[in-house]
Amino acid sequence: MSRWVYTNRAVHQDAVPEPSTDAAGFHAALEAYEPTPLHDLPWLAAETRIAVAGLKDESGRLGLPAFKVLGASWAAERTLRERPDVRELVAASAGNHGRAVAHEAARRGLGARIFLPAVSSRPRRAAIEAEGAEVIVVDGSFEDALEQAHAAAEQPGVAEIGDVGTLGPARWVIDGYQTLFAETLAQGSFDLMLVPAGVGSLAAAATRFAAQVDMRVIGVEPSTAPCLTASFEAGCPTAVANTGTTMAGLDCAEISETAWPTLRDGMHGTITVDDDEVHDAMRDLATVGLPIGDCGAAPVAALRALATEQACAELRADVGLDDSTRALLIATEGPTDPESYRAIIG
Repeated sequence: MSRWVYTNRAVHQDAVPEPSTDAAGFHAALEAYEPTPLHDLPWLAAETRIAVAGLKDESGRLGLPAFKVLGASWAAERTLRERPDVRELVAASAGNHGRAVAHEAARRGLGARIFLPAVSSRPRRAAIEAEGAEVIVVDGSFEDALEQAHAAAEQPGVAEIGDVGTLGPARWVIDGYQTLFAETLAQGSFDLMLVPAGVGSLAAAATRFAAQVDMRVIGVEPSTAPCLTASFEAGCPTAVANTGTTMAGLDCAEISETAWPTLRDGMHGTITVDDDEVHDAMRDLATVGLPIGDCGAAPVAALRALATEQACAELRADVGLDDSTRALLIATEGPTDPESYRAIIG
């Protein structure tokens, strides 16, 4: 593959908004809440010649196999405080966000419609339907699904819970994700974070947290959908022609306008990884008893590249990667498509 790496020479962490603490108490009061584990990976630390490699494991979060429910639940809470007339939630999704919105709608006794791109897998569609939502498969991309979700939200009593765009829910989704990072303060001390980027909402939450604790942060993207890297190169949000990846949650053509200013000012760089590298990381994690999905394993592949490849030399020097580095890897999901996971693991 052709590795695309970007080093942000214009980091201004003092310009990054402070992370919101509003969602933490809300999440802590939920019956199913408990902090997700942080695993030590000494074999990965030894391989990459750093001091510590810690994996924040989001394969089980509030009854779902991915972190997305943190943002969806808080955005739904904030939306319903302002609009108690809402009877149905809608969202566009590649899978995990839609399932989280459907789960939250069911918990609150609301209806849900989830718009998925044509490439979405059958198991992911089935998982959303099992939450009680109506699934609408759009003949097009995630961005096409997003347009239809926007249109549906124009109907009376309907609210869109999106993790991209400029609407209130997109901001509240970022705030909801802060719970994940607040937990790590009690779980370990780190100076570098690698986080899957996608549309940028989780990465924005990570960047706000990192600025608060003086941590460096790197975004990880598929080599076939590097919308954040392209935006850094262009100096503004820039769409890319994504050609597909098994990292379904990162298969995004555009970065969220809400997330972009935070990423521009506070993220230290980006690394792209390909499916084969991620599948190798998934198999290695499975060997040590950690069933992690494609998006969640991407930071492992990225750390390997950062530590060893000449293409990453500038970024490696910029973040000061050496034998004293304590790296935090955000594993965003478990096997959200069990059929695909079994095929990859073998």
